[in-house]
Amino acid sequence: MPIRLLSSEVASQIAAGEVIERPASVVKELAENALDAGARALTISIAEAGRVLVEVADDGSGIPASELALAVERHATSKLVQSDDLFHISTLGFRGEALASIGSVSRMTITSRVADSPAGARLRVEGGISGRVEPVGAPVGTVVRVEDLFHNVPARLKFLKADVTERRAIDNLVTRYALAYPNVRFKLSEGKSVSLQTAGDGDRRAILAALYGVDVAKQMLEVISEEEGLRLTGYISPTSLTRSNRKEITFFVNGRWVQEMALNTAVIQAYHTLLMVGRYPLTALFLEMSPEDVDVNVHPAKAEVRFKSQDRVFSFVQRAVRRALLAYTPIPSVAPTTLWGGRPSEPREIGLDWTMAGQAGSQMSNVEGPVPLDESAPPPTSDPSSGSGQALRPSTAQSGSVPAFNLPLLRLIGQIGSAYLVAEGPDGLYLIDQHAAHERVLFEKLMVQHEMKSIPSQSLLTPAVVHLPPAQAKLLEGQLDILNHFGFEVELFGANAFQVRAMPTIFRGSDPSLALRALVEDFEEDETPLQAEVEAKLAGRVCKRLAVKAGQTLTPEEQRALLNDLESCESPRTCPHGRPTMIHLSVDMLERQFGRKGPR
Repeated sequence: MPIRLLSSEVASQIAAGEVIERPASVVKELAENALDAGARALTISIAEAGRVLVEVADDGSGIPASELALAVERHATSKLVQSDDLFHISTLGFRGEALASIGSVSRMTITSRVADSPAGARLRVEGGISGRVEPVGAPVGTVVRVEDLFHNVPARLKFLKADVTERRAIDNLVTRYALAYPNVRFKLSEGKSVSLQTAGDGDRRAILAALYGVDVAKQMLEVISEEEGLRLTGYISPTSLTRSNRKEITFFVNGRWVQEMALNTAVIQAYHTLLMVGRYPLTALFLEMSPEDVDVNVHPAKAEVRFKSQDRVFSFVQRAVRRALLAYTPIPSVAPTTLWGGRPSEPREIGLDWTMAGQAGSQMSNVEGPVPLDESAPPPTSDPSSGSGQALRPSTAQSGSVPAFNLPLLRLIGQIGSAYLVAEGPDGLYLIDQHAAHERVLFEKLMVQHEMKSIPSQSLLTPAVVHLPPAQAKLLEGQLDILNHFGFEVELFGANAFQVRAMPTIFRGSDPSLALRALVEDFEEDETPLQAEVEAKLAGRVCKRLAVKAGQTLTPEEQRALLNDLESCESPRTCPHGRPTMIHLSVDMLERQFGRKGPR
């Protein structure tokens, strides 16, 4: 096969693929150009998640009419003159590829005017072919209108994800730039729906409140640290405010949003030993350093950087975040409630209706010493007045399903580490993960009620208002019908806000915001067992978030009730996500460990 040169059209489309991967890439490149032009206001409009339209209007310095045609040529830029300039880049853009790449895979129209010109100019580009520059009336600034993205590259169009996913990518991008540039007014809308609007008054905490709600914004801890040419500012979450993935760890380096693994790792290391396994902080951190000490010319999308002294930067970020955490972290207090099995001074709500089971358990609280269990004996009754001291199994009517009886009868011994229940069975010792067990109990109760179409709901005395970031708000909007079918009563309550008016009875006493956030967060656990049904997956996520956590001390009554409910589950040995709820230490294994049966 002979070697030949590619046509300019094909070459431009290949090059565009390195820069413009999806609609969010268009928004990113145009927003960065606007910021480089000194814009104080950006208005971003999209249609059909950016496939049909992306329009970015700014009030920056504009492009002179004489340079408009040159601006859409590849490698045309005002930000570099010679190769040495690559080593001290202070602007967001510098490659001169953005407009040319966008124009080669869309129908693009640029309208711009500079301050000393009486009129503006307009240029249309379609599939990389430019038209004539036309004079038009326009305000100072630039408006770039991108229509029918990838219309001439159907293979790229086919690989775009669902609208909700592409829209979320745009929301996340604009959200982060709004945080990085609080002095700039951002407005993002799709049709008449406004996803994000900031005041541009420089108050980052106000932007956090608009994104995550006032409660979250109040909790965020401020970071201000400076050391030998490095400066770190921004906000981090306290240890009580976490997410199930790393996606909310946001970093900007010299005003550029980067996805740098070393920086993320530095933050996670700063939280080491302070967070539960699988939980991650929220951060909006802004690192400033000399442009000569960071290489941004690593990837066409400019999302990766390399530091001249990576170890020094890593250490600085880790120390700065850790100092802020320790400065704000209060000394933990021990409530005079449950110590070594002591009873709390007053009852508590922990998010599950354990009334009946708790009453049964309270009748057994005075039983001491081990009680022999006979495997051949019939199951004991649930009558607490029998005084037998044996563990009680809840009735089928109480649990709402037919028990599978695939667990031996267990006798509760107690709780250790505020995380595990210890129980005795006829064949050894059982350690039960209270969080995983509670997940399974909640999940089966909710799914049984769902199948019977009789989920009891309880109205909240005071409706709870939950604020979500724009991307998550759009996701939740698409799940409201399913959520309401599960006994929740949730409705839109303004931009990116929802009002919870009622919750399923089995979740009474729980925080409504936790349930809503669980639906829109990406979990890292393997959810394969739940993928067959959307309802089951969503129910599993809510139950995971609302289940009792490791570190939560349970009263003896609550421990017995949880164990009894777990025994009545159809699949008691795993949580809905497939993790084990218990481990078994057999008598035979214990005897070997203690040398009663010789060496192993």
